[in-house]
Amino acid sequence: MSDPLPWLALKSVPGVGNLMFRRLLERFGSPEAVLAADKSALGEVSGVSARLAGAIHGHRTNGAAKRELAAARAKGYRIITQADSEYPALLVQIPDPPPLLYVYGTLFTEGLIIAVVGSRNATNYGIGATRQLCMDLAGQGVTIVSGMARGVDTAAHTAAMDAGGRTLAVLGTGLDRIYPRENEHLYQRIAENGAVISEFPLGSGPDAHRFPARNRIISGMSHGTVVVEAAARSGSLITARLAADQGRDVFAVPGNIHSFKSVGTHTLIKEGAKLAAHAWDVLDEFEATHPRHKVAATPETAPRQDLTEAEIVIMDILEADPIHIDDLVRKAEIPPGELSGTLLQLELKGLAVQSPGKRFALAPGVDWRT
Repeated sequence: MSDPLPWLALKSVPGVGNLMFRRLLERFGSPEAVLAADKSALGEVSGVSARLAGAIHGHRTNGAAKRELAAARAKGYRIITQADSEYPALLVQIPDPPPLLYVYGTLFTEGLIIAVVGSRNATNYGIGATRQLCMDLAGQGVTIVSGMARGVDTAAHTAAMDAGGRTLAVLGTGLDRIYPRENEHLYQRIAENGAVISEFPLGSGPDAHRFPARNRIISGMSHGTVVVEAAARSGSLITARLAADQGRDVFAVPGNIHSFKSVGTHTLIKEGAKLAAHAWDVLDEFEATHPRHKVAATPETAPRQDLTEAEIVIMDILEADPIHIDDLVRKAEIPPGELSGTLLQLELKGLAVQSPGKRFALAPGVDWRT
């Protein structure tokens, strides 16, 4: 493993961003060589002004870099650099890869890696579609990458782990600033079943400009990106555009044509994104390089013979989008008391779910086939 200290030192020089860091590495080979170079040699690098050359030449590994490294290690984090074999090979290929990554957990970079992103305020349909997709992908040994945000991101990480698979979370904050706070338990669970990573120094908060930067890592370290739900303007669409610019495959899960939360995904499909209704729609695209080792699971089909007549009537009405109980009473023509009891039984059997406001829908992953 390389010494991250000179990488931290060079990254801390004002004016040395990711693109400039890459140019300097290509010219000198290592951060140590960059910091030891004279000003005239530095000035030969495209974009290096006389002032920046002087700042780099006069910079030395300072106390701040040493304190940052010590603080990271004290918290159980590792700092890996582009010189380390553990650094994601796909990520190096993007135009502005982060010179170093803070890592908490085990960074899996082998096999097929798929990013799954979507709305923070996802619908039941979006959460259900995400869970089914990620459980099936994880069951094939696919590593799921997302951003640990609310909604689709959380569902993606959780489903991958529930299926016994691996997942990676890329943060828009420092590793020591868990955001959102309610995902603290998820953060720890991901670190035990994969890794939480960030390019930002410790203490970096959830500032708006950091999340688009975070998104390029999510797409950049993945073979493909799946967008589940996205409004006309959303961070998920930014991730999809970045994936396309990086030469990676983009997939979109179709949604409700009447929902504004599906406008973005439908636009992506119109623009050439591959439609992903099931995990195998994604797996088929990578069959040549990453052949699947088992048959992807199909959505669970509820056996009609195991249900009562009233349960069958209700299941024939329920869909992925919630329906109010009053509408169920009207459509099912079942007395309210009996209907409530039947819905409870369907919930206990894992076939139906209740949303706030007495609204009911098919449970995620259930395919009620007549």
